Amino acid sequence: MREKAVALGFDDLKIASADAIPQAPERLRQFLKAGYHGTMGWMAETEERRADPRVLWPEAKSVLMLAMNYGPDDRPDNHPLAHLKDPSTGGISVYARNRDYHDVIKGRLKELASFLVSRAGGDVKVFVDTAPVMEKPLAEAAGLGWQGKHTNLVSRDLGSWFFLGAIFTTLELPPSGAEEDHCGSCRACLDSCPTDAFPAPYQLDARRCISYLTIEHAGPIPEEFREPMGNRIYGCDDCLAACPWNKFASAAQEARLIARDDLKAPRLADLLQLDDAVFRKLFSGSPVKRIGRNRFLRNVLIASGNSNDTDLLPTVRIHLSDDDPVVRGAAIWALKRLAPAAVVEAERDARLVGETDPDVRAEWQ
Repeated sequence: MREKAVALGFDDLKIASADAIPQAPERLRQFLKAGYHGTMGWMAETEERRADPRVLWPEAKSVLMLAMNYGPDDRPDNHPLAHLKDPSTGGISVYARNRDYHDVIKGRLKELASFLVSRAGGDVKVFVDTAPVMEKPLAEAAGLGWQGKHTNLVSRDLGSWFFLGAIFTTLELPPSGAEEDHCGSCRACLDSCPTDAFPAPYQLDARRCISYLTIEHAGPIPEEFREPMGNRIYGCDDCLAACPWNKFASAAQEARLIARDDLKAPRLADLLQLDDAVFRKLFSGSPVKRIGRNRFLRNVLIASGNSNDTDLLPTVRIHLSDDDPVVRGAAIWALKRLAPAAVVEAERDARLVGETDPDVRAEWQ
């Protein structure tokens, strides 16, 4: 199975029993009780199935966990945080700089699952972050790596830059054995977070996480996080990039996971001009597409406000009359950061006439 997985482009395969994460239900319960899931209501709605693979599929006996590397190469322009050096550009998380990983991995998982059935029988189900499955605890139990202090999976062989896929099967397969925690006293990931999203090691408050705020959160970005966002416009890789285990990471081999040049550090001036049609064309096949033009433009406007680039002002001002109130609100914040007080006051007096959205009116205050 491992040889077949590698032939299909996976970097590792390990096995866990379906009952290998008995601590997961209580950990998930505490996470939800603390409200760390933010507006991701689906996590609470699927709590019981998410916490135990046997609730999701009672017939499951074993879980095959697969890893596929998407690491950046070592060219300076491809460094995960290179965009932070140029505030006139926007930063897109490494995993989203080309094709949607769901499209890349799911077909190969199905092929591998069919191979298993042809050799050993049983029934199978495949999952790639598309069902209530706790992939990271299962991957740790299987031995692919361990959940680091940033809660992401870390491997001594792959670092942190890899996707996970799962094959549930009714077969009873020999478990590979869990991986141990090798973080030691290191705090690099925790100390790198721009928004202090880790209440404690191994705990994440998604409400403070830039990945959550730029991708999952649909409304206005809370003001306390706007400046720390910098020019991160889709996701955040700071805690992953800080991990010293990435010295063992290698560059992605799958062509569809290698970063597109135009998505490494796109210019804010260009992104501010995206209408819905151009947005869909630019991000066709990309994970970015799923958040939609309005949410993406909200992020770009926050980055514009952090850029100190007054050349962006004319385009920012255009978005003061955008159809979407969240976009208008972000444009107001960017205008306040880039324009002299007199210009802001004049725009406020002109725009408040007829403005009915309470969040937008509050932005002008």
